[in-house]
Amino acid sequence: MNPLSATSWLSSLGTAGVFLVLFAETGLLIGFFLPGDSLLFTAGLFCTTSATAAVHLSLPAVLIAAVAGALLGAQTGFLIGRRGGRALLAKTRNPHLHRGLVRAEELFSRYGHAKAIVLARFVPVVRTVLNPLAGILEAPARTFTMWQVIGGLLWSLGVTIAGYVLGSSIPGIDQYLLPVVALVVIVSLIPLGLELLRDRKRRTETDRRS
Repeated sequence: MNPLSATSWLSSLGTAGVFLVLFAETGLLIGFFLPGDSLLFTAGLFCTTSATAAVHLSLPAVLIAAVAGALLGAQTGFLIGRRGGRALLAKTRNPHLHRGLVRAEELFSRYGHAKAIVLARFVPVVRTVLNPLAGILEAPARTFTMWQVIGGLLWSLGVTIAGYVLGSSIPGIDQYLLPVVALVVIVSLIPLGLELLRDRKRRTETDRRS
């Protein structure tokens, strides 16, 4: 099985693959390379009757697995951060994780807990390191839980349903999976991009007033 391939996970493990990938990607640092966005979108496609793939999934089961993996994973990452995440991150040598850590810290410092937790869901690698980072920085557990649930629902349900709707509307679109998934990943970054633009506009207006 190719761990970088969403189709491979779904063909081998079905709905269970959705839960495992999302739990590992959002809760365990070793899961930073897993294909969360593409897996959700592909799983949505495979729930449609028009998909030509060998595996066919149940949409309700996929949605439940996606939500469970995303929410339980994030909460696990937060607890890991609380109990020893700083030492764990210090031992990490992977450059992708370190870049994600820097971006996660920037999100926290710029937007605060609520926005950072929600926005991070839509950024690969950042969503892996932000949860333990929130625990390390001693974010209030109630605040973290509330916003990670909101962000987790928006991300997991939104991307999966987008795949389902597109697959239902365009028969055979799963034959062009790679370019479609690439487009989905780009679109998923739009919330972060819009927030960055708004933040830049606010800073520009503040500089002009001063």
